[in-house]
Amino acid sequence: MTLGRTEPEVRPSPRRAPALRAVGLRRRFRTAESEVEILKGADLVAEAGEIVTVTGRSGSGKTTLLALLSGFDTPDDGTVTFHGAPAGGIPWWVCAVLPQALGLAEELTCAENVALPLRLRPQPLPQPVDDIDETVADVLTAVGVAELADRYPAELSFGQQQRVALARAVAPRPSVLLVDEPTAHLDAASTDAVLALLRRVADEGAAVVAVTHDPAVRDVADRRLTLDGGVLVAD
Repeated sequence: MTLGRTEPEVRPSPRRAPALRAVGLRRRFRTAESEVEILKGADLVAEAGEIVTVTGRSGSGKTTLLALLSGFDTPDDGTVTFHGAPAGGIPWWVCAVLPQALGLAEELTCAENVALPLRLRPQPLPQPVDDIDETVADVLTAVGVAELADRYPAELSFGQQQRVALARAVAPRPSVLLVDEPTAHLDAASTDAVLALLRRVADEGAAVVAVTHDPAVRDVADRRLTLDGGVLVAD
């Protein structure tokens, strides 16, 4: 008896989940007299390796959206997942945030601020000091403030502080980076440095979501969204 040759079953490779997915985000704010719904079912997907910008008029809910994506706030409805996992279960170093309130530690130098998440992150354990110093120097140079490494935040302009905070956010190499108006206080040269770093972070595999009013940021984006009427629409 001759057995016929059985062809192996071919199955498509499972598609990797996006780095960041938000579905149906709703956020309402209540006062004693009224209720205002800022987000009305916003959906957003950011893939590894791309920059996504979110624009919209002042008061449209851009910063609220970023707070929900980062876990700083909780939606009334909807979900946020990172690589398919619920946002609440991810390690803190997976998603880095550059908020408008920068939160630099005043008692630490700029270099110490940038090094802090590298020293706190449990993997790898332990991270050699030389590796930390090299990373700190690299990201401070990338945003054009290497000469300020030994200064304290109070000695810097707000724009310089903003660049130090961005260096701190990207130093641990997060897989998702959320930035709120990253160039709002910068001149043209500093803006170029920040945009180059955002592009580098994306090219190294992170998903970058930038809330912005700056056309220069939109120009480097792979996808552009506008928050209009509480929902996100593609430009």
